[in-house]
Amino acid sequence: MTASVLPIGGLVVAYLLGSTPNAWLAGRIRGIDLRHHGSGNLGATNVHRTLGLPAAVLVLLLDTAKGAVPALWFATLFRADASPWWPVAYGLAAIAGHVRPYFGLFRGGGKGVATSGGVFGALAPAAFLVGFLVFGCIVAVTRFVSLGSMVGGAALFVAALVLYGPQAPVTLVSLLVAGFVIWAHRANIGRLRRGEETRLGQRARPA
Repeated sequence: MTASVLPIGGLVVAYLLGSTPNAWLAGRIRGIDLRHHGSGNLGATNVHRTLGLPAAVLVLLLDTAKGAVPALWFATLFRADASPWWPVAYGLAAIAGHVRPYFGLFRGGGKGVATSGGVFGALAPAAFLVGFLVFGCIVAVTRFVSLGSMVGGAALFVAALVLYGPQAPVTLVSLLVAGFVIWAHRANIGRLRRGEETRLGQRARPA
């Protein structure tokens, strides 16, 4: 019984870890609720625009760790290392917690980019590096973090497909995550088409 309960319990812990509202906590320390400032998103980009670079770097690192820690260690910690799918499942649970946190009654989280980066940085570092480099190049050229996130997510999937094959768990999940990242940025896509998207370094329009 313990052998079957422990891996499932790990999913709950990964979700709760993913739900840790680092951006919200950073805002509360400064006396504001980031859900009502800037873009209203609880991610590092809105922290940067609203609270400044040091706070954004800290939130980015913490949000990345939320994905990397479960993906790297939870399979061993919760005795679920018999299947290659468990590390991926723990990573997905952390991403789900970040995007749909319990503290907001499953609403009001971030878009999952940093937490997803932590998951794939842990499980598929070569593919992650490709996606990260593409993300960096797009942002450097356009200063649109949203565009970089979407193109970088797509590049991550292509790299995983080439490096690990179509049947690998990380490849299949990278397709799912890339699709979700694009869907989560659907409002940004509309603003990009209208020429209204905020560039990196600019103040965000009110939520």
